[in-house]
Amino acid sequence: MLLGRLSLGVLLLASVAPPVRAQSEEQLRAYFEGKSVRVRMEMPGTSQGVDVYPGTRQPIDYPQLAERLKQYGTAFRRGDEAMITKIRVKKELIEFQLGGGGFGTFGDDDSPYVSVPSAAKTTREKNLEREVESTTDPAQKRKLREELDGLRRAREREDARNRTEAAQASQVKEANIRQRRLEGGSRFNLRYRPAVPFDALTPESIMRALADYLDFSIALDDRRPVPQSNRDELRKGLTVEEVDALLGRPETIDRRQEGTLTVSTSIYRAKDRLVTAEFVEGVLIRFTISSP
Repeated sequence: MLLGRLSLGVLLLASVAPPVRAQSEEQLRAYFEGKSVRVRMEMPGTSQGVDVYPGTRQPIDYPQLAERLKQYGTAFRRGDEAMITKIRVKKELIEFQLGGGGFGTFGDDDSPYVSVPSAAKTTREKNLEREVESTTDPAQKRKLREELDGLRRAREREDARNRTEAAQASQVKEANIRQRRLEGGSRFNLRYRPAVPFDALTPESIMRALADYLDFSIALDDRRPVPQSNRDELRKGLTVEEVDALLGRPETIDRRQEGTLTVSTSIYRAKDRLVTAEFVEGVLIRFTISSP
């Protein structure tokens, strides 16, 4: 009966590759990362992702999922295709990251608040405060106090302007964060108690746990032997080493951090074409070909 509940993608596994046992994180990453899956449910735009408790009566807490979708927006919708960008194994969970793993990881500024310091007192204002205290002549004191009040009002107006600008900047920042959440991917957190069991560290176990939420048939198709005529073709999912083997060493390499992910852009000059390739964690995710 168990096989009857598995997705087509999991069923295909039996005909694609023999069972793999005793996997490490490194081996799981090599198996999954850079491949694509089709999403079967809405996923929130946050690194909190979707918590899944395999083997329980209710693997997903749907009210919690609804709250995250409401709070963070929807990064993936049912039917979307997404790249597996990272697999991480921790003591009690396996992170299955899609499209970057979700906004809010280390290095992502997820606070819309823009701080603005209060306008500082000028030297003249400070001096006037001391003079008002020490002056005994009523007319002179009144004159000094009027000047002091004028400087205070000017400072208050500057503070008001700064607060207005900060509020506007916060709105812009909040809109940018919302957009980055929609573009930053999401993840599944496979949670086990008290720890990840030994037999969960296999591709079969992971795909079985996520079969109701992801269609793995695309990824499994990518795992099938590539015809000889296509083995020398540039395609998504290749590693940096494989692309270098096809095109030679790149002329330039530009690296940057996107949250916890390392993104690099390499430019290759091969025969009569110029290839710009973008890698995430060493896996080709997109490329363009143009004339040199």
